[in-house]
Amino acid sequence: MSAEIVTEPTAIDQADRRRWIALAVIVAAQFMVVLDVAIVNVALPSIRTDLHFSQESLQWVITAYSILFGGALLLGGRLADLLGRRRLFMAGLVLFTVSSLLDGLAWSEGSLIGFRALQGLGAALLSPAALSILTTTFREGRERNLALGIWGAASGSGGAAGVLLGGALTSALNWSWIFFINVPVGALVLGVSPWLLRESRAELEHRHFDFAGAASITGGLMLLVYAMTRATQHGWGTAQSIGLLAASAVLVGVFFVVEARSKAPLLPLRIFRLRTLTASNVSGLLLGGAIFSQFFLLTLYMQQVLHYSALKTGVAYIGLTLSIIVFSAASQALVTRVGVRRVLPVGLALSTVALVLFARLPVHGHYFTDLFPAFIISGVGLALAFVPMSIGALTGVRQADAGVASGLINTTQQIGGAIGVAAATTIATTFTSRYVDVHPGTTAFSGGALTHGFQIAFYVLAGVAALGAALAALLTEPQASAPEVEAVEEGELVLEAA
Repeated sequence: MSAEIVTEPTAIDQADRRRWIALAVIVAAQFMVVLDVAIVNVALPSIRTDLHFSQESLQWVITAYSILFGGALLLGGRLADLLGRRRLFMAGLVLFTVSSLLDGLAWSEGSLIGFRALQGLGAALLSPAALSILTTTFREGRERNLALGIWGAASGSGGAAGVLLGGALTSALNWSWIFFINVPVGALVLGVSPWLLRESRAELEHRHFDFAGAASITGGLMLLVYAMTRATQHGWGTAQSIGLLAASAVLVGVFFVVEARSKAPLLPLRIFRLRTLTASNVSGLLLGGAIFSQFFLLTLYMQQVLHYSALKTGVAYIGLTLSIIVFSAASQALVTRVGVRRVLPVGLALSTVALVLFARLPVHGHYFTDLFPAFIISGVGLALAFVPMSIGALTGVRQADAGVASGLINTTQQIGGAIGVAAATTIATTFTSRYVDVHPGTTAFSGGALTHGFQIAFYVLAGVAALGAALAALLTEPQASAPEVEAVEEGELVLEAA
């Protein structure tokens, strides 16, 4: 007589499946945020024509988003710890989704710029909350590394995918759809979040909020992004540019003084004692500057020098996008096996190689011989950089500080990107003008002049990425096997979803 044993799924199995489905939800939201940073670029000419933007005002479609996004990320991360991570994730998602709808319905310069600012604020609340949910859901070590590998693939490929999708939507439909595409995705994620995501917040001895720290760092970072953007238009040596940069530096300095004395700091300075966290944020600042600028300059090169259409420019990035996605899985496995210190510098070094190849792009470049090899190397480098960077930025962090650590790594990347794009724009413009001065008969819009400016800028960006590789190798702490700790530790209050 034989007996048939039938096993029912255990509660543990169901909880495990639920966690990985929850990961898909927060990664979808993060992908949407990263996508939106880049998706607008290729649609700017259409937006200018339809809404009658002046050339000077057009850059505010991007800048309004960047100022609120980069400036409020630290605040969003700490609010997630204090008020509840799921609660802030959903609030940010609502604001981001509604603002996206309003962006697509915008009827004038002012309306689009205002709605883009609200969208940036929504992203600043959403993104660090999502990453802190991931941190508190998965144990540090192999499990969290695997989750962060998926997160890194979404974050790293989002910029390239944004250009691709932006080109396709703008060409096939119109620019409004680059914003409308967020609405069904946001609504779906919002609908399943109460069911899939558990609520958690830091259980602290106090419920004080660092208003002085929040005001100084948010104001300082927003002013920095604005000052960098303005300086590219009006010059770095003007009294206004110098004054704005000085004011932002004072506010950031005040923030660190406040944090050192605060009993309830917005950003506990003790977390910088974690060497790997510090190294990851320094690398994030430098790589953000290099890679945001890379996408910006390459898009200009393909459209203004090679005369690619918006759609063709987007499709050109597909090799980079796919290589990031494919190699992100290998990246998290390597980090689990050999540690952040051995992987992150390699990723930054490969990014440096790709930037040097971009610096050698000719006026009459060909896609498969000049661009495609560099795209593949760049994609592999970004996969081997973004994933260990995300892992390192959260290694050893207390559960009570998960939100602020998540906000910090997002902030360093975004602020690095703002500084990088401003600096790269200035360098490219300066050397384009010098080329025109020594080549009579050429204009600033000729292929030779533009390419010369781009080349110099790419060489500078390669130097920035190389510096990041060196600092990552020097600062990152040798990593032992990660402890298998429970997702919920002392000092963490978890409220199960109803």
